[in-house]
Amino acid sequence: MNTINVQINIDSPTGRRLLREVEKHPKVAKIEQQLPEAITGKTYTVEESFERCCDILTQNYGVDVRKL
Repeated sequence: MNTINVQINIDSPTGRRLLREVEKHPKVAKIEQQLPEAITGKTYTVEESFERCCDILTQNYGVDVRKL
């Protein structure tokens, strides 16, 4: 399989249009994105995120949302 790597600047309208066109062809095009620098530190699993959301809701509403 022959492949080519391309970088598209999606800050411009033309770049966003090109990205949308590439997304239409998932069988032949694979899109890889780098994480923004703001979130490249700790990443969370789905379970960790769910638990944190439950904790926040429980604190805000005074009811253990896990038991609802």
